[in-house]
Amino acid sequence: MGTAKQGDKVKVHYKGFLDDGTVFDSSFDQDPLEFTIGNGEIIPGFESAVIGMDVGETKVVDIAPDQGYGEYNEMARIEVPRSNLPEHITPEIGMVLQLTTPQNTQVLVRVIEMNDEIVTLDANHPLAGKNLKFEIQLVDVVSA
Repeated sequence: MGTAKQGDKVKVHYKGFLDDGTVFDSSFDQDPLEFTIGNGEIIPGFESAVIGMDVGETKVVDIAPDQGYGEYNEMARIEVPRSNLPEHITPEIGMVLQLTTPQNTQVLVRVIEMNDEIVTLDANHPLAGKNLKFEIQLVDVVSA
């Protein structure tokens, strides 16, 4: 048995859900999530919640947007003329596309609205601006 602390590699099972109870992700039906505390591999609120947990312990935590996927940024929405999309792409609501910025950075965007002329793309994470709740179970700790 061990207690999770900064620098430890840990394995956790989790279930993430929204305020209305909608489950958006879970590891309980697959291998546990493995990460090193302090490496910034996961959202800050989740990482902080694991610190101090004992192996076998389960808890439920609330994570505000600033400790999750950030606040929703209206400036991360862009409208693109449908004619600017490559010919082989037929946009659909919810479709994820990859754009290249002028700085040659790859950005994932979701199609959130469209009409005959314009396709509206959103670069926000789908969970941006949302309060999250996680059930977390610490499965194992490998000390640093």
